[in-house]
Amino acid sequence: MAISSKLLNDGEHVVVSTRTHPKALILPLLVLVVLLAIGVAALVVVDSRPTHGVVWVLVMIGAIWFFVRPLVVWASATYTVTNRRLITRRGVITRRGHDIPLSRISDVEYEMGPIDRMLGCGTLKISDASTDGEVTLFDIPHVEDFQRRLNELLHAGDSGSRDGRGD
Repeated sequence: MAISSKLLNDGEHVVVSTRTHPKALILPLLVLVVLLAIGVAALVVVDSRPTHGVVWVLVMIGAIWFFVRPLVVWASATYTVTNRRLITRRGVITRRGHDIPLSRISDVEYEMGPIDRMLGCGTLKISDASTDGEVTLFDIPHVEDFQRRLNELLHAGDSGSRDGRGD
């Protein structure tokens, strides 16, 4: 899950690495269950064998589109904090990334709704000094710990040290 060491600069090390909380897969999983139920119901209701094949092909296409695709997208997205920057990577075919030097981060806030609190995740909003203004990371597991670690790094930078240990 951690970012490749080839993408890190000399003296840079990973402090926190995570991906979106698995709660992002709940809806796709429910859709998969419904698709499979439709497939089984079609077997019971329809007597025609050729129709069974067509139904199962449609169920497979739906399963790929509504479950496998979101699963791959979820698995390909990572959020990494090093002692120098915040790195986000996402995408399968078209890879997108965003790097923010810690020195440019001006504010870090989190938000947790009732369901997020039950599942232990939340949304992290990071404001920086760039023209983009804000990066929002949705469904971060243990978002309070993630924010705390990021704030420790920012505070360490104010003290002249960016090693994440507060030396």
